[in-house]
Amino acid sequence: SAGARRELLKALQGKDPDLHALEQAITTANLLLFEQSSNDSSLDGMGTTLTVLWPAGEDMLIGHVGDSRAYLFRDGRLEQQTMDHSMVAEMVRDGLLTEEQAATHPMRNYITRAVGTEVTIEAQMLNVKRRAGDRWLVCSDGLHGLVSAERIQELMALEDVNEAADLLLQEALENGGRDNVSLVIFCDEEVTL
Repeated sequence: SAGARRELLKALQGKDPDLHALEQAITTANLLLFEQSSNDSSLDGMGTTLTVLWPAGEDMLIGHVGDSRAYLFRDGRLEQQTMDHSMVAEMVRDGLLTEEQAATHPMRNYITRAVGTEVTIEAQMLNVKRRAGDRWLVCSDGLHGLVSAERIQELMALEDVNEAADLLLQEALENGGRDNVSLVIFCDEEVTL
């Protein structure tokens, strides 16, 4: 994940926010990580999820690969913006599993897309209109897999965003913390046009 972050930032350096530039940067980071793992047998199978927010005037650009998530909390409602790239999520979308069945399915952590595992990658690219007062949450499945969407929404509504982040982390750990728990909350205080 550190390599993906490093390569993504390098590819975006000096560029103005643009969805195509973000997609190209993800493609570049993917290829570099794939080549790195191909040339070093100790890194065989290395891959990472990636969810990026890039403010661009009145828009929020999002690039996404894997099963980490980006959420938008607006007007008291939490909405998942990204689509999980996992076998179980695809089964839910195809109507083969319910959300309840997916939550306990033994293959729920099997992702179908990751940065660095294939020579090419298809990232989900989104452009969402921003509003002042929006709160954005980017988190790993170590959070959203252990804390319900209802509880995440409740905590995102807290006035103190630092308290919200601390409580989200604490509840994920108390609920099992079976995976890494990563989260960032971004408060969109002002939108520039």
